[in-house]
Amino acid sequence: MNASKILQQLMQQAGGQKSGGMDVKGMLDGLSRQLGGDASGQASTGKSGMDMKSLLGGGAMGLLVGSKRGRKLGGKALKYGAIAAVGMLAWKAWQNSQGASQTVQGSQGTGSQPTNDVGEGERIEVLEGELQEQRSLELLQAMIMAARADGHIDEQERELITQQIDALGADDELHRWVERQLSAPLDAEALAHQADSSQAAREMYLISVAVIDEQNPMERAWLDQLAKALKLSPELAAELEHQAQQAG
Repeated sequence: MNASKILQQLMQQAGGQKSGGMDVKGMLDGLSRQLGGDASGQASTGKSGMDMKSLLGGGAMGLLVGSKRGRKLGGKALKYGAIAAVGMLAWKAWQNSQGASQTVQGSQGTGSQPTNDVGEGERIEVLEGELQEQRSLELLQAMIMAARADGHIDEQERELITQQIDALGADDELHRWVERQLSAPLDAEALAHQADSSQAAREMYLISVAVIDEQNPMERAWLDQLAKALKLSPELAAELEHQAQQAG
């Protein structure tokens, strides 16, 4: 599979970088304004008769969060910055939580030194080869599960997401994998089991926050289940959410 290639392009889209000569973030923002954030999810053309599939091109990320759930493509619900810098922000959240922990311990007179980061795992941005491919699959799976958490991705939207992933260059194996993820049961424990390190767990949670609406009870419940399955402390989960919000 070529999951790392697809994830890198999604991260570039999120960062507002041009993909294939096209500023995808700017395009999504423009479409949101032009089409009025249509939440019907039924038509493939906008109010002016534009072909949504053609205009979105590689905008799989916009489709992944789903306009049917009442979100505008490019609206605040999609936290672009958190997706673009998921590894660095997840690492920063861990460092901040460690610092807060050490402050509390110091005030209690423990004399403990900051926790060693050996064994925590590398950020997605610096991984290479098979390790990068594995982490990319983990993060793509987390994004898809988070996007499905409110239960409102229908068959048409699944088809659109698959088409847009294909447009980014997904090979046949990844295409079949995405289709399976779009129909598999939502299982936080099974998803958490895919995490290859503590850093991977933090990235999986943060990227889930980036595509979710915390005000939606079903999506909030998914985040809580995922944090528990990933064995994230309440303090770390809160810091990861803070980083996602700040970067969005």
